Parts: sequence; structure tokens; C-alpha cells
Amino acid sequence: MVDLRSRTKRGEEASFGWRALITALGAHRITYLLAGAMTAVVYYVLLGLALLAADDAAPYLVLVVASHFVTVVLVYPVYRLVVFRVSGESWLTGYLRFYAVGLSFLGASLAGLPLLVEVAGMPLMLAQGLIILASPSLSYLIHRTWTFRDRANV
Repeated sequence: MVDLRSRTKRGEEASFGWRALITALGAHRITYLLAGAMTAVVYYVLLGLALLAADDAAPYLVLVVASHFVTVVLVYPVYRLVVFRVSGESWLTGYLRFYAVGLSFLGASLAGLPLLVEVAGMPLMLAQGLIILASPSLSYLIHRTWTFRDRANV
């Protein structure tokens, strides 16, 4: 049986409201997961639109690279300002590190997609979705410890 009693002292009101929600959303991992979900959606939509627009006129791996580049340009400010709250460091330096990490995941797509699409016969967007699902935990660790680490405290 689940205990549904309040953990507040007698006579006090439970304080779940906007303040608690903002505190929860301010938690590093929560904002990272939200930004990661946003990044995946932006990339997935851009890739889908590129595939529709190209109509087999361009190889899908070229469209993957182009979609990845545009996504990284669009989402870097969110990671810098909202997720990791970096200030004082060069935007260009931070972007280059962010893109370097992104290149490793682009490499995973460029290696994994032909295997899943050409060899296993999986639809491209499904294969890309599976590759996207495999990357969040590793990218969080890399971004936190290298891309956006506080260099003043090193």
C-alpha cells in the first residue's frame, strides 16, 4: 500500500507550485534532457524535410551531415545559456568544442545508418531514431566534463 500522507508539518501548507516547478526545471539533468529532446526533434524534422525536398536527388548521408550542421548551429545557444549557463568564455571556442562532440555523434550516424539501412533493410528515419536514442547519456557526460566545464576552477 502507498502512504499518501503529506511530509509537511501540521498547520503548514504543501509548497508545490511555481517555485518548486522552476527549481525542478533548473536542475541540470532535467534541462539537459529537455534540450536533448529539443535537439533530437529539430534534427529529426530537418532531416525529414531535407529528405522530402531532395527527393532522391542527394545521397541521404549528405543530408544527414547538412541537417546535423544546421541543428548544431541552432541549438548551441540553448546549451550554452540555459543548460550549462556558461559566461565569460568565447562563444566561438565553446561552439567549436560543442561541434567537436557533435562530430563524434555524426560519425555514429554516418557509420550506423548504412549498416541499418543498407544491410539490415531498416527505414532511414527509424534507423536514425534508434541511433539518436543511444546517444544522450554519453553526450551529457562529455559536455559536462569537457565542452562546458568551468575552466576557472580547473
